[in-house]
Amino acid sequence: METPGSQSSLHRANLERVVRAVRMAGSLTQAEIARTTGLSAATVSNIVRELKESGTVEVTPTSAGGRRARSVSLSGDAGIVVGVDFGHSHLRVAVGNLAHQVLAEETEPIDVDASAAEGFDRAEHLVNQLVAATGIGPDKVIGVGLGVPGPIDVESGTLGSTAILPGWSGTNPRRELSERLGVPVYVDNDANLGALGELVWGAGRGAADLAYIKVASGVGAGLVISGRIYRGPGGTAGEIGHITLDESGPVCRCGNRGCLETFTAARYVLPLLQPSHGPDLTMAKVVRLARDGDPGCRRVIADVGRHIGSGVANLCNLLNPSRVVLGGDLAEAGELVLAPIRESVSRYAIPSAARQLAIVPGTLGGRAEVLGALALVLSEMGDSTLLEGALTAEAPALA
Repeated sequence: METPGSQSSLHRANLERVVRAVRMAGSLTQAEIARTTGLSAATVSNIVRELKESGTVEVTPTSAGGRRARSVSLSGDAGIVVGVDFGHSHLRVAVGNLAHQVLAEETEPIDVDASAAEGFDRAEHLVNQLVAATGIGPDKVIGVGLGVPGPIDVESGTLGSTAILPGWSGTNPRRELSERLGVPVYVDNDANLGALGELVWGAGRGAADLAYIKVASGVGAGLVISGRIYRGPGGTAGEIGHITLDESGPVCRCGNRGCLETFTAARYVLPLLQPSHGPDLTMAKVVRLARDGDPGCRRVIADVGRHIGSGVANLCNLLNPSRVVLGGDLAEAGELVLAPIRESVSRYAIPSAARQLAIVPGTLGGRAEVLGALALVLSEMGDSTLLEGALTAEAPALA
């Protein structure tokens, strides 16, 4: 039995710090591990050697700053994680290892009006299919990250009222999928997972404080504060789409008038262009037409950008993030939408907050949420299983 403050408990704590740092980053040099954990170079070297001997990590030659270095990543045999993303009209599944490598990925269309049971049937089938395709046994699956386009009640785990997946309201996605797959499931909304995906793999890398804005059928924000997703006590933090822009404006699905969503979400924006561009218009098509010079689409994109900028200015004044990442189809519009966002931010945000803010497009596109689901498992899973091999050996005296 370990005594707090004893040599063995200190050794275990140091092992956990190193494994956690590598697990979250995918791979790090030993110098980077030392900077991340605050441990000395000698302690890191001893721990890495111990973890390598136990089969927990792999060490490969690399270079950093022109010098030879050793890259440390979790062993390919340590396990795999699965990401599942339910969208308005798609189901996307990815399988990755603990070194942040995506091993298999597939997307298929899904009927938004289908029942939750049918959706979970499809997800179960696709997960099993992709895990089998990797050639790795299902017993190696450590956990599943699940993204849904709606608020999750933190206490009950149920999906709140949503007009995007109306047949799913009141369901418990975590419990449903966990019972089907027999592994732990971690669930979050799509905006939070988009933020995690961009933070770990995309345009948010290196930022400790950022907001990921997703504009699709609804509008949401994933907030990262001090490197961690901020969800709020009820799990509804980041509902930027329901900031009031005009209290006499259109009635929103939430019951209020003039929410940001009513000026920016696809369900409200597309009808403005359908009389002149046809009923089959999508936001992705509007973006393509705008980039090709269509004046109507360019005007609508610019208006949407200015409205989003008003919401971002509010975030700046409240949270002072260093970076805002724009996701979804709208990000493909580039400066056609980013310039109006910056214009509104410079007008409405506190000048010092606006000067420190970088507004950039996401780099992961439609993959942000499913990669964020993988990152969710990597951030929530414990280290006990990974450390079993290392902890069977006697702790070195100086580690």
